[in-house]
Amino acid sequence: MKLPSFLKPKAAFPFELVKPEVDHIEQILQEQARAFDPAVEGYVSYVCNTSGKRIRPALAVLAGGATGGVSDDHRRLSVILEMVHIASLVHDDIMDGATLRREVPTAAAKWGNALSVLLGDSLFAYALELATEFADSGICRRIARASRDVACGEILQTQRRFDFNLSLQDYFRIIEMKTAALFAAATELGAKLNGQSDELVASMESYGLKLGTAYQIYDDCIDLVGDEKAIGKTLGTDLAKGKLTLPMLYLLQDASEQQRIKLQRMVLKGEPMDTSILAGIADYAGAIDRSVRTAREMLEDARKNLVGLPATVYKDAMVTVTQYLDGLLDQCKAA
Repeated sequence: MKLPSFLKPKAAFPFELVKPEVDHIEQILQEQARAFDPAVEGYVSYVCNTSGKRIRPALAVLAGGATGGVSDDHRRLSVILEMVHIASLVHDDIMDGATLRREVPTAAAKWGNALSVLLGDSLFAYALELATEFADSGICRRIARASRDVACGEILQTQRRFDFNLSLQDYFRIIEMKTAALFAAATELGAKLNGQSDELVASMESYGLKLGTAYQIYDDCIDLVGDEKAIGKTLGTDLAKGKLTLPMLYLLQDASEQQRIKLQRMVLKGEPMDTSILAGIADYAGAIDRSVRTAREMLEDARKNLVGLPATVYKDAMVTVTQYLDGLLDQCKAA
C-alpha cells in the first residue's frame, strides 16, 4: 500500500487502518490466478501483481467497517472490483501505448496487444462470474453496471479524442463512468452488504463518486506535470492521444481565439508535447490550479456525504482519504 516516496501529502496515509484486511484481500486476489488454465495463469498473476494500489478494496472495507462490519462478502466484493479495475488497466495501456505501470513493463509491452486484449477480456469475464456468488442478485447487477460504465466511459473518451467541442459536462460524465464508477460501487455496496437504509447507501455511493472524480482530475493533472520516474508509469500520453482532460479544457476555455487555434494545431499533431510550450501560449499554470480547485471542491462534497455515519475510526479514515488526496493535489504544480 506504499506510494512513491516523493508523494508526502499533509494528511496521514488513510489505509493503514484496513491494511490487515487489504493484505488478506491481496492474498485472495493472487489465488484467483489458479482458477484460469495453467497456460494463462502466469499472465493473470503478472497483471495482478503490477496493477494498482488496491484503492477500491480499501474503500469497500472502509465502507463496510463504517456501516456495521467487514464480512467475507466485503472481501469478495473487493476482489471482484479490483479484477474489473485490473482488466480496465490492461486495456487502457494498450490504447495509450503505455510501456510502464508501477515501474514494470505493461502486459502490452511484454506480450503484445493481441494477447493483452484477450487477457483483459478474461479478467472482466471472471470478475462477473465471481459476482454471481452473492445471494442478492442485485449486488451482481450493480457490479455488472459498474463494469459496463467503465468500458463505456473508455469508449466515450476514445470517441471524443481530438474533439475540441468536448464540454465540461461531457468530460465529467466520461470520468465518472471510467474511473469513479468503481469507487462508487465499492462504497455503495460496502454499505448495502450491511443492510443499511437506502438513504445511507445513496450517500455512500455519492461519496465514492465524488472521491473517484477528484482522483481522476488529480491523475489528469499529474499526466501533465508529474515526474514519470517518480510516479512509476508512462506519463504525457493524454495530449499525444488527443485526450482533452480538465486542465486542457480550462486552458482552451480561457485562451484567446488566436491562442486556441495554436493550441488545437499542436494537439492535432498527435505528438508528445513539452508542456513548457503550453505555458508559452496561454495560462497553463492557471488551468492546472483551476483543475486542482475543482478537485478540492469534489473532495469537500464527498466529506459532506459522511455526516450520517456513526462516529467510528472507519468514518475518520474515510474523511482522511479525502484529506490525503487533497495533499496529493499539492504535487500538481505547473513547471
